[in-house]
Amino acid sequence: MLRLLRNPRSMRELSPAEWDLTLRQARHASLLGRLDALADEAGVRSALPARVRARLEAARVDVEQQHRLIRWEVTRLRRALAPAGVPLVLLKGAAYLFAELPTARGRHFNDVDILVPAERVAAAEAALVAEGWEAVELSAYDQRYYREWSHELPPMAHRDRQVVVDVHHNILPPTGRLRPDPRLLLAAARPVAGADLRVLAPVDMVLHAACHLVQSGELHKGLRDLADLHGLAQRFAAAPGFWPELAGRAATLGVTRPLYYALRFAQRLLGMEVPAETARALAAAAPPAPVRAAMDALVPAAIVPDHPTHPRRRTGVARRLLTVRYHWQRMPPLMLARHLLHKVTERAPKDDG
Repeated sequence: MLRLLRNPRSMRELSPAEWDLTLRQARHASLLGRLDALADEAGVRSALPARVRARLEAARVDVEQQHRLIRWEVTRLRRALAPAGVPLVLLKGAAYLFAELPTARGRHFNDVDILVPAERVAAAEAALVAEGWEAVELSAYDQRYYREWSHELPPMAHRDRQVVVDVHHNILPPTGRLRPDPRLLLAAARPVAGADLRVLAPVDMVLHAACHLVQSGELHKGLRDLADLHGLAQRFAAAPGFWPELAGRAATLGVTRPLYYALRFAQRLLGMEVPAETARALAAAAPPAPVRAAMDALVPAAIVPDHPTHPRRRTGVARRLLTVRYHWQRMPPLMLARHLLHKVTERAPKDDG
């Protein structure tokens, strides 16, 4: 997978057995559609085995359908939120799609992430409920977790459609160690031509991708997130001053450490080129050597797709350890202890007697 992401032309060199494994890995990592897009961009699609082309074509059709659904859902969201005076700012995949960024090509996703001002969250939720969106069924504890300790509302889905909408009021939890100011993100958001909505500024889009990669618990999609970040940076780096602006913005928002990690792994795993001056500017955010060595061992093991039928033990260990880190970053110690105690108690078998 890493070889193909770095050099799509090498797809012509894979044996049938290697393709069998690659396609299964790509499916698990939500990268099948991206492989098809890369094959097209590299001009090698026609040289691939017929069965591989058929599988990639099926992925392409699936992605195109997902994108149509997302476009429709966004028009409904815009219609629901506009009367309430709530601005519509798209995040992640939906933002890439509407901004027509290369990163959207072949990207699998089936939800819409939006960012609204914290003081307008209640108004946004009320407007969505009035138009048929409903929160997914959660326990009372999980409802409280989202509403008091998270940076987003409980996921919502329309009663007639299955696309999930995540309403964010920040890109990281308010209880976490890193607390970027969402007002800065909203103030810098850019309008999308021909649509009454906005997306994050280029540097903020990259920083959000970095935070999601390093600070989220979706490790099984980590390679897709890393590829997103790589693609965004490649696209935006064409603008003069992008790299110095990115490092400065990370410092302003207090997310220099996630950016440091994200660029480090994009360099190591995908061959991303980062200017020396940017690397030096971020070096101050480097963790102590033992922590850095641990992350260097754990992150690649956790996010690179494993063998679907013969998973490595180290993958499971790495994901468990990074999940612990994920929770540690999200909550202060006492809150974390209470949260974990509740989860353990919740999962304990009940006595039927």
